[in-house]
Amino acid sequence: MDYATNIFKHIETPNIYLYTALIDGYISSGFYLDGIQAYARMMDQLNELDPFVIASILKGCGLELALREGKQVHSQVLKIGVSPNRSIQMKLIELYGKCGEFENMRKLFDGMPERDVGVSTVLISCYFRHGLVEEACAVFDGVLEKDTVCWTAMVDGFVRSGEMNKALEVFRKMQRENVRPNEYTIVCVLSACSQLGALELGRWVHSYVSKYRIKFNRFVGSALVCMYSRCGSLEEAERVFNEMEERDVSTYNSMLAGFAIHGKSSEAVKMFREMVKLGFRLNHISFVGILNACSHGGLVDLGLEIFRSMTEDFGIEPRIEHYGCMVDLLGRVGFLEEAYNLIKGMRVAPDRIIWGSLLGACKLHGNLKLGEKVAKLLVDNGEADSGTYVLLSSIYASSGKWKEAAEMREKMIRRGIEKEPGCSSIEVRNGIHEFLLGDLRHPEREKIYKKLEDLNQLLRLEGYSPATNEVLHDIEDNVKEWALAIHSERLAICYGLISTEPGTPIKVVKNLRICNNCHTMIKLVAKLTKRKIVVRDRNRFHHFEDGLCSCGDYW
Repeated sequence: MDYATNIFKHIETPNIYLYTALIDGYISSGFYLDGIQAYARMMDQLNELDPFVIASILKGCGLELALREGKQVHSQVLKIGVSPNRSIQMKLIELYGKCGEFENMRKLFDGMPERDVGVSTVLISCYFRHGLVEEACAVFDGVLEKDTVCWTAMVDGFVRSGEMNKALEVFRKMQRENVRPNEYTIVCVLSACSQLGALELGRWVHSYVSKYRIKFNRFVGSALVCMYSRCGSLEEAERVFNEMEERDVSTYNSMLAGFAIHGKSSEAVKMFREMVKLGFRLNHISFVGILNACSHGGLVDLGLEIFRSMTEDFGIEPRIEHYGCMVDLLGRVGFLEEAYNLIKGMRVAPDRIIWGSLLGACKLHGNLKLGEKVAKLLVDNGEADSGTYVLLSSIYASSGKWKEAAEMREKMIRRGIEKEPGCSSIEVRNGIHEFLLGDLRHPEREKIYKKLEDLNQLLRLEGYSPATNEVLHDIEDNVKEWALAIHSERLAICYGLISTEPGTPIKVVKNLRICNNCHTMIKLVAKLTKRKIVVRDRNRFHHFEDGLCSCGDYW
């Protein structure tokens, strides 16, 4: 675009066709503001429009969320009297929908003589973009002949809304309707599998790609690498990565992130150096991956060196997620004051996630003084969530300050703040089974709790005694032990033990950080049952085998 712009500047009297070429070039290259400014200059000089330049500039306004400028273009279309063809109408609908102007969007949609699947798909995507799931479903249900793009918009919308099971349900319906998915559909479905930890379903999607010869480009390849990594099979992720003929920085980032969450720090560092050597243009995602790897491996000096190199060697300004990685890295090894000073010196405003990370490190290392300071800061700024109160309560409990711990819990209840419930899921025979703390909803609950009791007896014989010092002080010890024994990951593991063949690996996905008690317990269960148990918690993967964990008790 630099060359195109320089040539354009040397033209004394550019006509509408030259302006259209320049504007379309800006929009196609992602320079939306430059395109909008060029359009404004064109209107000053020519006051002339054609349908192609209108569609192009409306697309740019929609992508930039430039509602004011988009409305001006709409007014000019009406004033000059350009015939609003289907392409212009679709771009206007998309502009208003992306910017949340649903009244104008619906008015244009309802006024179209032919509301085909393409226009309906635009509405579906816009509604999902703003979290209006019911409205999106209503439009979808009204489409008589749905094509691949329309079905994909629904799958993608549910994934973006965090409704992974619904996304997979739509994909299954799509197959029953004999609508062939494209590469983008596959990427969306693989993303849902990644979030759920649905390895068997992900493998089936992989075989589907091969069977129906769906284009195996770098986007599908990267999604497969990500899916296998996040579903616990790093070996299969590496196999896909090595088999790919076309690899870009996104592909390497996916593999790098996979090594990081599995605690393979040395492999991640090796891959990062390979990326640099190959001359890839590293981006902010590359540095999130390598800094995470340093954090999981306790590589403080290397992490600090790479963090400094971001701006000095690669010209990338650290974002909040990079600072978050560094706070996590410093906090894990006990450099709490250094982590606190890093937050105070950040070039961007810290959020509650970063402060929460430091608060978690204070709990880990028993630093009550700094923990109270961080918690007070979050409360004063109105950013305290359930995690803030729970962590501070746990710090008090660990320090034997039961009164303060109880006060924190009471304050949380008074303010109507609910603790995020622990939830664990396990995939068995292509079905996802979810468990909450003390869950009684599962149809096989009697067998699950019988297995749990049998395991508890075996664990006691092995000398396992749960640490109950962080459970509320005003309940009996046996009740404290039971409160720990019914954690969601334990129930998921018990279901895995009763519903799969002996020796089969068990893979569990948990939405929160695994607690110390469950971590110790699962190591023993893996040893006693001679099973490999893989747990993906909020931070990383834990591979339990023969009484040991891949994290080395550092997580």
